[in-house]
Amino acid sequence: MDLGFFHILDGTDHLLFLLCLVIPFRRLGALIPVVTAFTIAHSITLIASAYNLAPNFLWFPPLIETLIAISIVYMALENIAGDSTLERRWMMAFGFGLVHGFGFSFALRESLQFAGAHLLTSLLSFNVGVELGQLLVLIVLIPVLQLLFRYAVAERMGTIILSALVAHTGWHWMLDRARVLGQFRFEWPVLTAALLATVFRWLIVLLFSGGMLWFLQQTFQRWAERGWMAFFGRFRIGVGAIARSVLRGGYREGGRGR
Repeated sequence: MDLGFFHILDGTDHLLFLLCLVIPFRRLGALIPVVTAFTIAHSITLIASAYNLAPNFLWFPPLIETLIAISIVYMALENIAGDSTLERRWMMAFGFGLVHGFGFSFALRESLQFAGAHLLTSLLSFNVGVELGQLLVLIVLIPVLQLLFRYAVAERMGTIILSALVAHTGWHWMLDRARVLGQFRFEWPVLTAALLATVFRWLIVLLFSGGMLWFLQQTFQRWAERGWMAFFGRFRIGVGAIARSVLRGGYREGGRGR
């Protein structure tokens, strides 16, 4: 769990991608579908990679690192353009989440060599650590952005400035990583039974990913029709009522003790 937690905190590229996701959508109701889609997507490719379904070519890790940089640049430019809808944003988060899952798997690869029969446990522990680190980042990031846009700079101008800085950083990463990727020679694999089996397994993963995308679309559409804020309003009222009843019970017990 510690490995996943500190990996997300040390991974500047993953943090910048999260920042790009959060900047235009800082409300709880808007962030839940975006973060959920990203989490499910990177979990799919992380698990697939842990079970040796990822391509075993030397050029594959540099390709993924380049695509991660491209995802940062794209999301930052989309924030600058200002034409992103919530549905488009969570779909893009799902698509790029599949790429980031491979990036997470590279950090997990060495520790999984010693997992033995506890592969699934190690995998889930790492993923929980990633989600906790991601949650911590969001808890800190959202209030900071709210204060920044309320007291320091107008929301639209602040979005453009922050996204431009992120796009500038991601652009240089993209060029540097593409240069490394260009040093590898791509060769078409030889058609063998093992290759066909790998392709078949990846078709299953793609079908599963498509099914999850459809499921998320239907779920988020229903929740949007019923009203996100109404749902979370009732949730907060219920939590508040439970907390008040617990506190009252504590006071009564304290009064009896006296």
